[in-house]
Amino acid sequence: MKTRDLHVESNRPLVPPAILLEELLLTEPGSQVIARTREEIIRILKGDDDRLIAVVGPCSVHDPAAALDYARRLQEQAVAFAADLRIVMRVYFEKPRTTVGWKGLINDPYLDGSFKVNEGLRLARRLLLDLVGLELPSG
Repeated sequence: MKTRDLHVESNRPLVPPAILLEELLLTEPGSQVIARTREEIIRILKGDDDRLIAVVGPCSVHDPAAALDYARRLQEQAVAFAADLRIVMRVYFEKPRTTVGWKGLINDPYLDGSFKVNEGLRLARRLLLDLVGLELPSG
């Protein structure tokens, strides 16, 4: 008679982080973009740069394609207002205050209750790499 995990339907192993990093590589140019934008943000926070940081974006990403479209449009604004603002795209993959319903892109990437977490992790990393390619910082 089963006495443990009575409410568990199944277990699926999570992909190790090292595998994700290997499958979805951050390029050297991408790494340089991240380092440069982090330094810009540090200078702003320290007061060495007079610009303001504007963190803008959706509550939670539920559609990577829509998020990438938004990012492209936001990058245009980041360029237009670069003298006064350092725009950072808010990219959050979970629903932190949700106790029922959809938990976020990583947990349920297809919004169908399938809970394909490994696919959610891959979609999230791919989106972050795409944002680096746009040279749009995210947080």
